[in-house]
Amino acid sequence: MQLITRYTIQDHSTFRTAFDADAEDRGRNGLSLLQLWREGEGHAWALFQVNDAKAARAYLDGAAKVFENQAGVSSSQHHFVETA
Repeated sequence: MQLITRYTIQDHSTFRTAFDADAEDRGRNGLSLLQLWREGEGHAWALFQVNDAKAARAYLDGAAKVFENQAGVSSSQHHFVETA
């Protein structure tokens, strides 16, 4: 299972600094980064491998909100996907 997330961001540099600092917390919560993309100045996309779906969902409902606040994320969309 993978997770695709689209972030709406205010500043790419602020976002990237906070994103990198959050890597250990994401890892403890069942998420491994596979790829990070930048879409212009206002968006970023991340593809994660989901190793523990329950922990990942709990992270998105809690600790991810702290990260998003620090990173200047104004909104995010999360999609859990599986190979068809």
